[in-house]
Amino acid sequence: MTPPTIDPSDPVRSAVAQGRYRQVPVLLGPFAGRTWREFGYLNVVLLLAPLGFTWAVLAVTLSVSVAVTVVGLFLAGWLVVGARGLGSMYRGLARGLLGTDVVAPLPRRRGNGFWGRLGALLGDPAGWRSLAFGAASLPLSILSFTLSWVFLAVGVGGLTHWVWYGYLPAQQAPDGTWHRGASIDGSYFFDTPGRQWLLVAVGALFLVLWPRVTFGMAHGFRLMSRQLLGPTASSLRVAHLEQTRGHAVQDAETRLRRIERDLHDGTQARLVALAMQVGDARDRLAVGDEADRAAALQLLDDAHLAMKDTLGELREIARGIHPPALDNGLAVALETLVARSAVPVTLDVDLPVEPRPELAAIAYFGVAELLTNVHRHAGASGAYVRVDAVDDTVRLRVRDDGHGGARPSLPGASGGTGLHGLIERVATVDGAVEVESPVGGPTVVTVTLPLHTVR
Repeated sequence: MTPPTIDPSDPVRSAVAQGRYRQVPVLLGPFAGRTWREFGYLNVVLLLAPLGFTWAVLAVTLSVSVAVTVVGLFLAGWLVVGARGLGSMYRGLARGLLGTDVVAPLPRRRGNGFWGRLGALLGDPAGWRSLAFGAASLPLSILSFTLSWVFLAVGVGGLTHWVWYGYLPAQQAPDGTWHRGASIDGSYFFDTPGRQWLLVAVGALFLVLWPRVTFGMAHGFRLMSRQLLGPTASSLRVAHLEQTRGHAVQDAETRLRRIERDLHDGTQARLVALAMQVGDARDRLAVGDEADRAAALQLLDDAHLAMKDTLGELREIARGIHPPALDNGLAVALETLVARSAVPVTLDVDLPVEPRPELAAIAYFGVAELLTNVHRHAGASGAYVRVDAVDDTVRLRVRDDGHGGARPSLPGASGGTGLHGLIERVATVDGAVEVESPVGGPTVVTVTLPLHTVR
């Protein structure tokens, strides 16, 4: 299963939108579109509530009743998984009528083997959460529908009672008099001007309160939709870890392939040429005359220079795997790094403790990538690097005075993944990268790494 792309900084907030509706003035509530949409939701959800409730009861009772027959549990499992469709329908209603976007839960996991498939069906969290929504929707929809309609009916009826009360059948009061219109306990009739005005006032009050009651009941469904029909924080966390783990594996494989290519195309070719030169010199020294000996000495000189170049290449490759300077601490490694930078760099390191090797390596290579980008792309005359501890994080900030315009989607200085690759590497340890690079500069890249990975 390939997990969806998730914002590593806050996966839960990125998954559930906070609602796309506007506040409605009190007096304009009965005429607002939002009022009628949410009122329509309460009516539609009441029609669907028996289906959801029946589905939930059937899934639970069937699971219990056929537990003795293992094959029969597959039917119960498909009822659980099928409830995802019910949840999708409710999410569509919430999106269209409540103005709330609830993203779909993560895709269903499929187990391996007989028992694995059965467990995946019966243990589907999203299916059970949809069943819980269906079971809870019946009593809540009955309450919501009743309250909303009572307030609407009393409001409209009270405001218009003076128009139509004369068409009602006459009723005899306990004192023998006859009256028309609404009454309380069959003795108090609203058929006088004063009482009509009182009923109009009560109707206006109920009509003004009707949208607020409707909003409150709809908001209950809105909250329940967010809690039960979307992905949970734990599932998003698992998906985020799977995603970053995949990025880490790909990044490691890319690094290994690059090292292999460098060894094969560069160092190995140099060593082959070096071996041929040494062999040629040996032959000339063994059987040659004075001129051959002179040529052999020149070959040995060339081989000596080639050996130095090859050792330099090997050091660069080893530094790409694990910089030796990191053995003396991150601060020393960064000092060595900025000393070799092609642009002037001011370094400021203030760490109360030394990071663990994996964190130090990410920090080191992150600064190296950013400084290389500054040199090759930013057109900057200098850069400033600050490394410190802030609250529960280790923060690295690289600032340059270049022309700006850096974007995570742009390739790196070496044609690689650039900022996007750095973001993925940092995400493997629950870190984050923030890029501020307006056109015209300056560019500030802040890398935040969690302090809990520090000794």
